[in-house]
Order: sequence, then C-alpha cells, then structure tokens
Amino acid sequence: MTLLLAGATMLSAADTNKWETTAAAGLTLTRGNSKTLLGTVNVDTKNKGASDEILLGAAGAYGENTVDIGKSTEKKQKTVNSISAYGQYNHSFSEDWYGGIRADFIHDEVADLAYRFTISPLVGYYAIKKPMTTLKFEAGPSGVFERQGDEENQYAALRLGERFEHKFNPKARVWQSLDYIPQVDRFHNYLIAFELGAEASLTEKLSLRGVFQDNYDNEPAAGRKRNDMRLITALAYKF
Repeated sequence: MTLLLAGATMLSAADTNKWETTAAAGLTLTRGNSKTLLGTVNVDTKNKGASDEILLGAAGAYGENTVDIGKSTEKKQKTVNSISAYGQYNHSFSEDWYGGIRADFIHDEVADLAYRFTISPLVGYYAIKKPMTTLKFEAGPSGVFERQGDEENQYAALRLGERFEHKFNPKARVWQSLDYIPQVDRFHNYLIAFELGAEASLTEKLSLRGVFQDNYDNEPAAGRKRNDMRLITALAYKF
C-alpha cells in the first residue's frame, strides 16, 4: 500500500510539473492592386508545479507595404517591425495568494522604441480559480528602462495587472489580459497593454486562434501615435 501511494504521488507530481509549449504563426499577403506583407510568430511555454510556476514567451512581427511611385519604380515601407519577450516566476503562499517577479522586453522600430525593459516584483490573488475559469489580479512596483526616440529614460512605476481565461470545453477557450503601468511621480506618463484572444482546436495538436492587441503609450516618441493596435489570425501548434 505504501509503494502504491508513493507511486501515485510521484505520478501526480510528474503530471503537474512539466513544460507545456505552444508556437503560433500567422501570415497575411496581398498582391495585385496592393502589395502588403504581415507575418507574426510567437512562442509561449509554462511549467507549473505544486507551488511554483514559470511562464516564458517571445513574439515577433514584421509587415511592409509596397508603394508604386511611378516609372516602374516601387518603394517599400515598413508597417510593423517589433520583437518582445517576457518571463514570470510565481510562488504560491496559499490556495489563492502568490508572489513573484516579472520581466518584459519590447523593441518596436515603427514606434521609434529602441528598447523598453520592465522588471516588476508582484503579489497576485486568484478571484476565481476553477478548472474551466480563472481570474487573477497582480500588483507591485516596477522599474522601467527605455530608449524612445532620442531619449533614454529610467523611472519607477507601479504595475497593476489582470488575467482572465475561460475554457468552454477542452477544445475551445477565450482569454483576456490587461497591464497598467503608471510612473509613480508623473501619473500622466503611463503604459497600457491589452490583449483579447480566442482559440479553437482543429486537431489534438493544431488550433486556430484570433488575437486583438492594443499597446498604448501616453507619452510616445515625437511624431508617433499613442495607440498601436493589431488583429492577428494564426495557427498554433502544441508541443
């Protein structure tokens, strides 16, 4: 009986302590009266144990528009050229409370953002924690380091985050996330990152997803707009 219990405990730990990885790619291409190209790729992976969780991810996007300027001459204009990455570690203190640290990096050439690195210790709370539905909130201080336009900035900020996910069944889900990062001594300088997505399985490993993203910078580089919105359709593969 003792051996059976030990074996069951080891199997349970193995089942809850493994890496789950998903890679997604999307491509939009037009030819004829217009010539456009938009490609996106992202990879997300997570490892969840009994009390510890690791989340990692990276994404890239490239887009261009080819304009006919006459005399059989064309000019290419970049519409998207960005890369981003994140990492987060969480440690559970109880069924609903956890603490951790998160780091984010982004480079966006079109927005004239050479880099922005954000590091955020955090405390999190699960308002809903069910097998099919989760809703959690996170808060903590942040350090922001960026080069935007011709200026380099470093400042202290707050980070308020929210994450929601609902599974209709094992083959379909929706999710939503929101991060609000204001500078502590200049609250009118703030960042907002919003994402809304839906995914439906086509096979055991392959799925189709649609994602809407909105990155808002209240003080962008000179000559740039505050909002960068993106609607992505992609195929995702689970490893």
